[in-house]
Amino acid sequence: MIILVLPSIALAGLTSGVVVKYSRSLPNINSLLAYKPVETTRMYSSEGELIAELYEENRTWIPLSVMPEHLINAILAIEDDQFYKHSGVSFKGLGRALFTNLQGKEISQGGSTITMQLARNLFLSPEQSYKRKVKEMLLSLKIEKQFTKDEILELYLNQIPFGSGAFGVEAASQIYFGKSVSKINLKEAALLAGLPQAPSLYSPYVNMEAARNRRNLVLQRMKDLGFITALELKEYITEPVKVIDYKPIGFKGFKSPYFSTFMN
Repeated sequence: MIILVLPSIALAGLTSGVVVKYSRSLPNINSLLAYKPVETTRMYSSEGELIAELYEENRTWIPLSVMPEHLINAILAIEDDQFYKHSGVSFKGLGRALFTNLQGKEISQGGSTITMQLARNLFLSPEQSYKRKVKEMLLSLKIEKQFTKDEILELYLNQIPFGSGAFGVEAASQIYFGKSVSKINLKEAALLAGLPQAPSLYSPYVNMEAARNRRNLVLQRMKDLGFITALELKEYITEPVKVIDYKPIGFKGFKSPYFSTFMN
């Protein structure tokens, strides 16, 4: 009994010490209550014509309620299929990632939930370290206590980068497909869902084959989780990736520079 109990007590004490230590330096998540992300400023002529878009981060906020269900399912399938069940941290996922990292003797997998990714994106640096991972976990538990799952998911989908200068799903949909995210189909949703893990790697403007393979992985995960049928998967994975012509980030429709630059 002593041999079994003492290590457990020691581990519990160590864990409590780590939690107390890092909790003291955590940012205040109450700032999320009044959070307003940077959005794109659009300038129009008196006739209603778009003449310029000005931004540091190209983002247009859109409520979760207008996002298509197949987009949400695609995101959950590839990023965090237990999102609506866990309390912010998936210990199963963390254990799997820890095992993989120990085998490779480096931090190659994070096991982060959507809530942990949001915490990192809003409050922490992108450094790969166990210290940051602990802070991610603690922040995630706090966020989950203060916000609903839908509120967290809405924040996440409007905040994260999707590559090619797009932040959030609405800007990403406009850049890759030239339309609002509310109008994208299942294949387009699967492509967007595959981008956040590595936007520069999976962007169709960078590597079309990698983008297609990643999209198909998302579709496979959706089939495995029952979001689509085997017949739908067979049909969709054979189709090519279709995006609009690439448009460099920066000023768009910069038709009246003498006015736009003065106002900026």
